[in-house]
Amino acid sequence: MSPSPTPHDNEPPTTSGHLAWRQHIPALASAAAGINQAADAWDAVSDSLCGPDGWPLDEDAYADGQVKRDAEAWKHVEVFLDRGPEVLAGVRAAANGSDYVEGPISDDLRRLHGIDTTLERAGQLRHEWDQIMALMDASQPGSRALYQERAEEHRNTEGWHYAHELSYQGPALVQAAEYLVNRADAEQSSLTERARVALTRSASDTHSSLPAAPTASPAPNPPAPGRSR
Repeated sequence: MSPSPTPHDNEPPTTSGHLAWRQHIPALASAAAGINQAADAWDAVSDSLCGPDGWPLDEDAYADGQVKRDAEAWKHVEVFLDRGPEVLAGVRAAANGSDYVEGPISDDLRRLHGIDTTLERAGQLRHEWDQIMALMDASQPGSRALYQERAEEHRNTEGWHYAHELSYQGPALVQAAEYLVNRADAEQSSLTERARVALTRSASDTHSSLPAAPTASPAPNPPAPGRSR
């Protein structure tokens, strides 16, 4: 005997579990904007620090500006390292073949080519940094404070290349993710509405197919009382 249906058997499957990565989209959007803001802020002043020939007038001021840009950008690269892979996997699972050929996110999906390499190499850089910090912690007391700033500057300088890559790969990932989440929500809403209509129709059909209750037969007339003679 087949098991009795539960109250949820007739409900459409939810997509919330498959789209858990949606919670990371705002953070990635903010990180992508942050990288571009750091680059724009540097571009706004870098020319003023150079002469007509393009060489820095004050090498120390120019270097300090790059250090500030790189440090700000790396903070946002860290966000992509922590949250980007999950969103990227979700986007690739939700996108279909036609999304890559045409449609609103076809360009965004093409721009994601190479983002795996960007995240992988940025992750290696962070791993190397963690190893350096561990070595410093294990060495003579006070050495971390002495060398940490220089090590951070080196990491951030190396990381600027990956930040630059994410300045256009990141927005593409965000736009594709937002589109696919909205599409999944619309599809889920449509499924829910169709299920509601089907349940309403089923209940109506069941009610109309029930046999009518039999009407009570009238009671027989009692016999007339006989006359006494």
